[in-house]
Amino acid sequence: MSFQGNDSPKNPHTSDHLANERTFLAWIRTSISVIGLGFVVAKFTVWLRELSARLDQPISKPHSGLSMPLGIALMVLGGILALVAAWRYRAVKAAILQNESAPAERTTVVVAIAVAAIAGALITYMLASN
Repeated sequence: MSFQGNDSPKNPHTSDHLANERTFLAWIRTSISVIGLGFVVAKFTVWLRELSARLDQPISKPHSGLSMPLGIALMVLGGILALVAAWRYRAVKAAILQNESAPAERTTVVVAIAVAAIAGALITYMLASN
């Protein structure tokens, strides 16, 4: 990258593109975290069964069977977040190149509702299994 005499980049949109990339990477980190949480939730019941088998003690609480579907739902949500991140990155990049803004109102509302729904399902599962 070449710089002019005042150490500013030639492309006036460089900082915008870099900010867009940082935002994309934050979305990806979040999606990886959600996928990892989903994996843990899905495997929690399996882990409890293995632990009780090693301790030669039956599981005292009945198994509701919801940890696997909830874990899979979290992993799917994480994958969807990664796809939304890629879509938003491309939309913002195109907007930057056209000197426009790319509001994300619908995207943020949909993602917030999806996360709140999964959180509600996890809370319900935890209360029901307690």
